[in-house]
Amino acid sequence: MLTAIIDYESGNLHSADKAFRRMADEVGAGDVIVTSDADVVARADHLVLPGDGAFPACAEALKGSGGLFDAMVEAVETRGVPFLGICVGMQLMARKGHEYRETDGLGWIDGEVEKIAPTDPTLKVPHMGWNDLVIEQAHPVLDGVKTGEHAYFVHSYQMHMTDLSQRIAHVDYGGDITAIVGTGNRVGFQFHPEKSAETGLRMIANFLTWKP
Repeated sequence: MLTAIIDYESGNLHSADKAFRRMADEVGAGDVIVTSDADVVARADHLVLPGDGAFPACAEALKGSGGLFDAMVEAVETRGVPFLGICVGMQLMARKGHEYRETDGLGWIDGEVEKIAPTDPTLKVPHMGWNDLVIEQAHPVLDGVKTGEHAYFVHSYQMHMTDLSQRIAHVDYGGDITAIVGTGNRVGFQFHPEKSAETGLRMIANFLTWKP
């Protein structure tokens, strides 16, 4: 078993690499590798797409990274490889993003990414820190996780859902903020599981053993 964390120069992947390796060892999920090699992505058994920064910059970097984009899409759409998007990696799963300019996403989730606009003017943007998950529907990546457990967020843009059946969890930050999305073999976390203590590690372990 091989899990590939896709490196398209969109953020520091050290903490994610460490957390995924730790949990892969604990649950016997094989090897974890951070890679920018399209051939490795093409043969991986699980794929993780992190992302820090602006939606259009991340989309352009991914599409311009030596065949990584095509290898990832083929693996997910054709081979059915389990996929996890984290932070902007989750946002890229949407149809479109509206950060700076309208940018096409992967179109895997029926939603669009727009700036957070809390109803409470005292709440700051970016949404940064710990928040309580509100689980809306069961999913294998949430085995052992309950409503009220905490996850760590750092983001200024959120995914507005057109199809709420694809939203698995949200948090309250002056209104609903989409926290977890999923459809088929694809799931996305707006928060950083690698920075979300035991709850995040549990979700990482669940993903590594997930067989959609």
